[in-house]
Formats: sequence, C-alpha cells, structure tokens
Amino acid sequence: MAKVGVIGGGAFGTAMACVIRRSGHDVVLWAREPEVVEAINAQGVNTVFLPQVQLLAGIRATGDLAAATRERDFILVAVPAQHVRSVAGAMASSLRHATPVVACSKGIESGTALLMPEVLAAVLPGAVVAVLSGPSFAREIAADLPCGVTLACTDWSVAEALGRHIANPRFCIQLGDDVVGAALGGVMKNVVAIASGIAAGRNLGENARASVITLGLAETIRLGLVKGAKVGTFTGLSGVGDLMLTASSLQSRNTSLGVQLGQGRALAEIMAERREVTEGAHSVAAVAALARQLHLDMPVTQALDGILNHAVSVDDGLAQFMAHLPPLCRTGRAWPPRPGGPPVMP
Repeated sequence: MAKVGVIGGGAFGTAMACVIRRSGHDVVLWAREPEVVEAINAQGVNTVFLPQVQLLAGIRATGDLAAATRERDFILVAVPAQHVRSVAGAMASSLRHATPVVACSKGIESGTALLMPEVLAAVLPGAVVAVLSGPSFAREIAADLPCGVTLACTDWSVAEALGRHIANPRFCIQLGDDVVGAALGGVMKNVVAIASGIAAGRNLGENARASVITLGLAETIRLGLVKGAKVGTFTGLSGVGDLMLTASSLQSRNTSLGVQLGQGRALAEIMAERREVTEGAHSVAAVAALARQLHLDMPVTQALDGILNHAVSVDDGLAQFMAHLPPLCRTGRAWPPRPGGPPVMP
C-alpha cells in the first residue's frame, strides 16, 4: 500500500482520490476550501465541486498542505493551473527528495507560458515530475466508469511504478515519455473546445465544428513539434482522445463557455457565474503569446485570443480565423479538374 497525497479538492482532484483509493492505497486529499474538507470528512461527499457523488470510504481530506505531502510516496497535483506555482512552492519544504510529483492540471502559466510540468520542475527541482492527461471527466471517474489516460515521465522506471500504483481495472494507463506532448495536449484541447463551442453556439453546423477541431489539432501538433514533443503523442489518449471528449461534449466547461459566447453572452458575465475554473479561458492568451514568440501561425488560437482578450466580436473573430485559412478554403473555389473529368469541389 502506497501513501499518496492529492493536492486540490476540486472535481478532478476528488475523482483522482477515488481512483487512488480504489487501487488500494492510503490517500489524503488537500483542499483549500474548509467547507470541502468538512463535507468530505463528515459526509463522504464533495458537496461543492462533486455533489451527489458518494466517495469511497477511507478518503481523508485536510486543509493542512504539509499533512498531505509529508511522508507521501507520490503526489498528484490537481489545482488550477494559475495556482500550481504558489501551491508547489508552499509544499516544497514538506516534500521528500526525489518524490514523484504528477501534474494533473491542464493549463499553461500566464506570463511565462510554461506548461505545468515545467512549472513543477522549476519550483521543485528535487522532485521527479510526471504528467497524467487524457479523456477524463471527473464525475465519470468518481462514478467508476471506464477511463483511459496517458501517464508520461522521462524516467521510465518511475512511469512504470506510478502506472502500477494508480491503474486499476476501470482506470487504464498508457505509459509514455513525452512529458511536453502530454501536457500540451491537455492545454490545447481546452482552447480548441472553446472554438468548437462557439461554432455550436453560432449554429454553424457539425461540419464546421469538425473542421475547427481538426484545424485546432493541426496547430496543436505544430506547436508541439517546435516544443520538442512527438507527433505520436497527439494521436493518443492525451492528444486526440482528450480533444474528442472535451471539444464535442457540453459537459465540458470549455465547450459550454464557447457555446455561450457564440450565443452572444459576455465573457465576464459567464465567468462570474462559475465556481470551477474554466482552464481554456486562462490558457488562450498564454498560448497566443507563445505562438507569436515562436513565429507560429495558429489561427484558431489567435482568433480566440481576439474574442476573449481584445474585445473582438465573435463574428469579427470568425472572420479573422477565415482570413488565415488557405485561399481555396476561404473562397470555396473548385480544385483543379481531374484529367478527363469535371472539377472536384472541396
């Protein structure tokens, strides 16, 4: 039996505490909110972020960060991306040297454009950093429905050990060593999901949504290759798998945000109604800045950055996106005729 700390009492952190407990380990869940700690310990339910889901017996919650990290065999970090640096810094003094720390947060740091494993490596230089990512809605994981994810670490022996500890018959793990690719897939699927939601909210049709998602995957791969990721990572669970789930379901906070934007609601109004973090809304500006820094053409991200952060209207943002497409896509002109046959329309 391993001793595991889960840092973050939101929906996903709570769901991962369920996974760890099902896999037979001692788990302590740290939550910032006192009401979450109290509800889990008294009722066995996270009434704030995962209501109506009964948690497994034996999951203990605490508001003491040191208690959730001290003498733990490995740590899962599932706090909102913009808080990873501060939380990791606060737990550094309690962490044993060479403890594996698994980034479960799917985001990119504003200002630095660092991925979550890069932030953890900078703040916790003595830790062994891994990434867990893939198509994984928290409520389904907590309900013990089947799920498959990628777990990536540059130290293969650590990846194997973590995989053995975390996996169970309903929570399958695909091991990998592409930490950057796994983390970047988790960032970009949220960005693309907002664009997909806008297409849905604007009633542009399923064909348009599929096109937007495909173009978003293409720019994810372009960014990934420049960052040193592997193409194969983006065809796996932490790439296209997570993208398919997040960008096609209204259960996704990012897709539902896009739908409401497409229907004409203001971003500030939508965000004011939400308790849980919509990571894609915070990632867009950082990804757009990174694209500019790397001189990459990322039209989906660039259009979203205009809509979310620069007061560009949805229609004007869509027009900017269309302007970045290849000429034949923009004009709808016929492809060159086949020899001896009629033109083939795109």
